[in-house]
Amino acid sequence: MAKKGKKQMSEINVVPYIDVMLVLLIIFMVTAPMLTQGVKVELPQVTSDPIEAEQNQEPLIVSVDSNGAYYMELGGKPGDPMDLGELQAQVGKIIQQNPQVKVLVRGDRHAEYGVVVNLMAAMQGAGVQAVGLITENP
Repeated sequence: MAKKGKKQMSEINVVPYIDVMLVLLIIFMVTAPMLTQGVKVELPQVTSDPIEAEQNQEPLIVSVDSNGAYYMELGGKPGDPMDLGELQAQVGKIIQQNPQVKVLVRGDRHAEYGVVVNLMAAMQGAGVQAVGLITENP
């Protein structure tokens, strides 16, 4: 009597791959809002028209928080706190490479007026022609 051989299964089991994909999806959904947070700044609320910007060019955002610390964000990536001279030097280098880049200031509503004015003066000293202010709609 001849022994019958079992037929080998030729299908791929995709259930483990679906499980891994769903776990990764949940991880990215949880971490994505944390990556785009940036510097925590409470913006003043004012009604204003949006600034016209080119589609393919990211603006350079300089921020000052309520403690008076300065930050620079390019391409949505927040940087470490820096002093005003270092910030002015880095912005000057960026402006020399690309004079068309838009520079926007995010000043905390509780920051002192003089700190924001010093930041804007430093941007002007770095060669920025026009500085925009970021606000929130009420």
